[in-house]
Order: sequence, then C-alpha cells, then structure tokens
Amino acid sequence: MLAFMNLTAVASMTDPILLANFIQKAVDSTTGRHVDLVFIQILANAISSIDVTSIVLNAFFIILIALLTRSAARIVDRMLVNHIPRMVSKVQMKVDETMQIMMRRLASAAIYIIGLMLIIYQIPQLQSLVTAVLAGASIAGLAIGFAAKDSLSNFTSGIFIAIFQPIRVGDLVDFRGEYGQIEDLTLRHTVIRTSDSKRIIVPNSIIGNEPIINWSIREPEIIWNVDFDLEKASDIDRAREIILGAAKSHPLVLKDRPVNVLLLNSRYSELTLRLEVPLPGRNVAKVIGCDIREAVKKEFEAAGIPPAPTP
Repeated sequence: MLAFMNLTAVASMTDPILLANFIQKAVDSTTGRHVDLVFIQILANAISSIDVTSIVLNAFFIILIALLTRSAARIVDRMLVNHIPRMVSKVQMKVDETMQIMMRRLASAAIYIIGLMLIIYQIPQLQSLVTAVLAGASIAGLAIGFAAKDSLSNFTSGIFIAIFQPIRVGDLVDFRGEYGQIEDLTLRHTVIRTSDSKRIIVPNSIIGNEPIINWSIREPEIIWNVDFDLEKASDIDRAREIILGAAKSHPLVLKDRPVNVLLLNSRYSELTLRLEVPLPGRNVAKVIGCDIREAVKKEFEAAGIPPAPTP
C-alpha cells in the first residue's frame, strides 16, 4: 500500500527538481547509500515527461478497438454465412460456396486491417514510424515487395480462383498424382483431403500455374482404365470374356455405357489387356478397380490363364 502511495505521489509531481529530491531521499532511505544527484535529475526528467493519463487512455482505446474489431469481424462473418445462401438458387449453391468463403475471408481481413490502422493512430510513436516508412516507400517498397512476392502471388491467385472457379470447395481432383477433395480455399493456400485423410496444403500460386484434373466439372461419370498383364501365349478371347464378365457384374458399373477390353501391347513374353469401364465418379474408381482385379484374378486361376512373368 505504501509503495502504491509513493508511486502515486511520484506520478503526480510535474516539477523535475521536486521529483529529483523526492527520488534521492527515497533511495537514500531505502538503500542507505547516497546516489548521484545528476543521475537522479536525469531520471526525474524522464519520469516527469510521462503523461500517465494519456498512456492509460491510449491503452483503454487500444483494448476497446481490438475488442470492437474482433466483434465486427464475427458479426460480418455471421451475416455473410446467413444471407448469401438466400440470394442464390440451389443449383448455384456449390459455385457460390467457394465465393462465399473468399468473401468472408476478404471481409475479415479488411476489418482487421482497419482495426490495426486505428490502433496505430492511437500510438504517436507508431504514427511516426509509419510516416517514416511511407517517406521511404520508394526504396522500402521495393524491398518489401520483393520479400513478399510469393505471398502476393498466392493472394492474387486465390482471388482469381474464387472468381473463375477452376476448382471449388467439394470438387474431386487429381493433383501431382494425388487424388482428393477440395476441403478449403483460403487467400493463401488450398487444402486437398486425400482418400486416406491426409491434408495436402498447396499454395494458390501453384494451383493457378499447374495442370489439375477436376473430376467434378460437368458430368461426374468417368471412364476408368484397369490393366491386366498376361503371358503372351494366353488365350486372349477367354481372358477378354472373363474381364468383361467381372466388370459388367459389378453393381456400381454403369449399365447403360459400353465396356471395352483392348489389347494395349504385346511384347516379348507378355501382353497387356486394358479394361475401359464406365463408373459413376472418380471417388469410387479405386475401390471398383480393386474389386474387378480380385474377381478377374480368381477367374484367371480357375481358367488356367497365367499372369505375365515377373522380370
């Protein structure tokens, strides 16, 4: 309590000489040692220049601005979530889901930037720093732009993805040999969830510059290829019959589309038959392909059709 009273007394003193004498007496009485008055005078000048009221008010306004900024971001985000779907039809919902996510992210970013600028305005030292940075923008801007070029590229690509929508949230894609579903689109990166629940984080600039197979554009039906390697002397007609039977009997294979078995190649001691089977979507292709392979293997063994020799 005594320390608090002394601190209050110090804060209320505006005369540096009185403040210096007060500090010297306090230090001498506490430590039993005499402290140089010059040092005390410097300390007193520094303390007397502090505007405690201004600091407290600035701290209060900074906290208030931070809380209001966070609340505003949440309110705007909730409004976008609730009202945007009402403005679109059910047919357009999937397209607008991606746009809605980007609009929410952009709105939140704008609100937080405004809040940060208001906080900077409350701190004179930061105002001076910002002024100095803007004054040297011609040089600093080049350095900052060079350092942030990847981030700016990702941000720009994210905006283009939201506008032109080569991929959308929920789309099934093949990217660099990985198959998965677009789980999230941010202003910086895209999240792809694979069939084994891995998350692939891809910068938007890479998504925008590399080929990506989107299985969800237009018709979801696909033609899936399954290859079978056999000995060159195998009965091709019998093998083709077995493969066709296994494919057509699978419950998920499309019945109104043709199923083909083609001789893909014949070299040295082996030949390859390729099954082209119509499926309802890429998401079931791997499972159906494995089912057909298993059924064909059992039929080949029963019919005495040997697989291609291993090298």
